[in-house]
Amino acid sequence: MIDAVGNPQSLFLLGGTSEIGLAIAERYAARRPLRIVLAGRPSPRLDEAAARLRATGSTVTTLPFDARKPETHADVVEKAFAEGDIDITVVAFGLLGDNEKAWTDVEAARELAEANYVGAVTVGVALADRLRRQGHGSLVALSSVAGERARRSNFVYGSTKAGMDAFYYGLTDALRPYGVHVTVVRPGFVHTKMTAGMKPAPLAQTPEQVADVVVDAVRHHKELVWAPAAFRWVMSVLRHLPRAIFRRIPA
Repeated sequence: MIDAVGNPQSLFLLGGTSEIGLAIAERYAARRPLRIVLAGRPSPRLDEAAARLRATGSTVTTLPFDARKPETHADVVEKAFAEGDIDITVVAFGLLGDNEKAWTDVEAARELAEANYVGAVTVGVALADRLRRQGHGSLVALSSVAGERARRSNFVYGSTKAGMDAFYYGLTDALRPYGVHVTVVRPGFVHTKMTAGMKPAPLAQTPEQVADVVVDAVRHHKELVWAPAAFRWVMSVLRHLPRAIFRRIPA
């Protein structure tokens, strides 16, 4: 279990090659070695991620996982918990996609919706069931500020994150009576392979900076955080802008 100063003994990362997810695992492993389960598509990147975390002294196993195969998600979760309770679970998978293609191509839109929303919900239901039976633990869901008010340039991606965000925020209340804490994290622009080549937005962060926000949020049982924290006020303003003005904001 997580000790009095917030140190877990085990962590389950869905999206095993996520740079933010790996940074979170490293933050915890720097305090003491963990039992870590990485779920992701079998690939050299997943193998590299496992090796990276083993270098911290942690015990790392991998599980094959495909966000677009929801019929397999319950089984993946059960396998992750097969060796014992898990203190922290992190939902960190997702696709950014090409917005111009996504709103004009049915398959591109479906791919985003299946990975970012359908997959996140089916994983969340399976995790909620397992954590409820376990009776303790923290669940971290990596959402996005794009889900608060999507712009013309990212509205398909933003719509999937809005749905995912609402689901996990609802879990905060559903799981609280069972001793399980849920934290929804809304990062802004993060420097990762996914955003490589894109022009950084204001308040851009590194995966390590987002990881620091997550570790603090889990320790203090915060249900909703922004990364960086200043985005809370930025998005509060943007949410209330008249549509005619919001349209003029540069993409």
